[in-house]
Amino acid sequence: MGNSTFEEEIQRTGRLVYTNVGDSMMPLIRQHKDLMIIESPKGRCRKYDVPLYKRDNGQYVLHRILKVRKEDYVICGDHRWQREYGITDRHIIGVLSAVVRDGKTIAVTDWRYRLYTHLWCDLFAVRASILYLKSLPWRIRRKLGR
Repeated sequence: MGNSTFEEEIQRTGRLVYTNVGDSMMPLIRQHKDLMIIESPKGRCRKYDVPLYKRDNGQYVLHRILKVRKEDYVICGDHRWQREYGITDRHIIGVLSAVVRDGKTIAVTDWRYRLYTHLWCDLFAVRASILYLKSLPWRIRRKLGR
């Protein structure tokens, strides 16, 4: 990839193969271990897609679409409990097409991936509650440390 931006690489080759930084998409994507294959978006994104987008502050994010609305998307990382609003098509650079884990490519069309996606997203309230409670001690320590 050299010194090109994510946008330039996708525009030049039609795809981006990159490793993950951060834990927001765990357990699907492990930090510094798994490769993500991101391709140019083909039309409007759909529910369960995982777009790579660039926030207005310049930060690149890879999170899953929970809901498609007329003007924007409701998005959340698989390891997060707070939804993000206001991400529009202009923010989206590419969409996850596969994950390479331990040398094996898992396409987003694979039935196991699709099962994981439906369970993970359709049970969002349960997952979000667990993640919220799990983060409670950390958030309390952070507030007390101020």
